[in-house]
Amino acid sequence: MPAPTNTQFSLAVHVLTLLGSQAPALVSSEFLAGSAGTSPEHVRRVLAPLRRAGLVRSRPGPSGGWQLDGAGCETTLGEIWRAVHGDAGVLGVHVAAPDCDVGQRIQSALEDLERRAVDALVAELDQQTLGQLVSETSGVTLSGRT
Repeated sequence: MPAPTNTQFSLAVHVLTLLGSQAPALVSSEFLAGSAGTSPEHVRRVLAPLRRAGLVRSRPGPSGGWQLDGAGCETTLGEIWRAVHGDAGVLGVHVAAPDCDVGQRIQSALEDLERRAVDALVAELDQQTLGQLVSETSGVTLSGRT
């Protein structure tokens, strides 16, 4: 099975778990990027919608960085999913040819299936908190310190 191409959710969970393990300290984008194996710019792009959702806050400048906000470690993975993906679907339903009977019906059938699948996924993600992940990953050596 091919790997998913959109890794924003997993990156968001990774860096928020790291922020939870470092709380209440401010953590630099460079440090977060070093841990996640990506660029500081990409980390900031992924964290931007989380900041708008009130899950993280940032302080600019040389002594600035990121930290958890809002519910902190009580934030659920479902809340993170919703902040990252909003109402976006996961199946990538295509637009069918207008003169095809099946095509005219399959889109609504797949959209209904997609909505139920996303609802089930988010319900499962709502059962897991950042705090649980911080506990599961405690004692792990952190890389990328700057």
